[in-house]
Amino acid sequence: MLASGGEGPKTPTDYITHHLTHLKHSLTPTTGPGGFMSIHVDTMVTAFILGLIMVFGMWLATRRATSGVPGKWQAFVEIVLEFVHGQAKDAYHGTSKLVTPIAITLFCWILMMNAMDFIPVDFVATITEAVGLHNWRPVPTADVNATLAMSITVFFLMIFFALRAKGLGGFIHELFTAPFGPWLFPANILLNIVELLSKPVSLAMRLFGNMYGGEIVFLLIWLLASAGFGGAIASAVFGLGWGLFHILIVILQAFIFMMLSIVYLSLMEEHH
Repeated sequence: MLASGGEGPKTPTDYITHHLTHLKHSLTPTTGPGGFMSIHVDTMVTAFILGLIMVFGMWLATRRATSGVPGKWQAFVEIVLEFVHGQAKDAYHGTSKLVTPIAITLFCWILMMNAMDFIPVDFVATITEAVGLHNWRPVPTADVNATLAMSITVFFLMIFFALRAKGLGGFIHELFTAPFGPWLFPANILLNIVELLSKPVSLAMRLFGNMYGGEIVFLLIWLLASAGFGGAIASAVFGLGWGLFHILIVILQAFIFMMLSIVYLSLMEEHH
């Protein structure tokens, strides 16, 4: 919220800047937070906690699983797993048994991180500032470092799947000979490298751009609440409308990241 005096953001610009600032920690003693080799503590901690919650929820569903009439949580988990498994099976044409676990992890984890955008930033700030943390961004996927980390992991999985299916020699041979033949190997290498690198970059930037944009819109809507009673009413109405629309974005972006990752893994196993 905007402050009329004392500490805290005093202008709309201060308000937005405050909520878009990460809690940083430098890994090198010679540089301060935000310098070289600094980490975003809020992104890492939130993502780690959400990952633990996801694993615990899955474990809870399997621990209490029954072959009879399932409970509500077991039924929900089964629906999600069957949906993701079906999509992964349709998109992947290889033989690896790792694909479905990868798809489930990506979809559920990204969905949980995206959903943090529904928690009002002022509510999160009230809690974190009460324990002395003055900057804490609650949406890990609105941090390009997090989305790049996930997409780089997918990139290494792509290389692993390619080497597993073709071997080192076959992989290098395709880099030099596809798609124009061995006589145009410089063009082949350049094209293949650009194609390989563009996939993780596009994965990361698509997810980051959508979630960062959604975060900005929410901040602008919450700013209306500082304009008095009418502004508070408008903020609630627009916040509800954007929140309902944002549900689609949150789910869709998790689904797109998961599906593209599986498609890329499948393509890497194909022989050219």
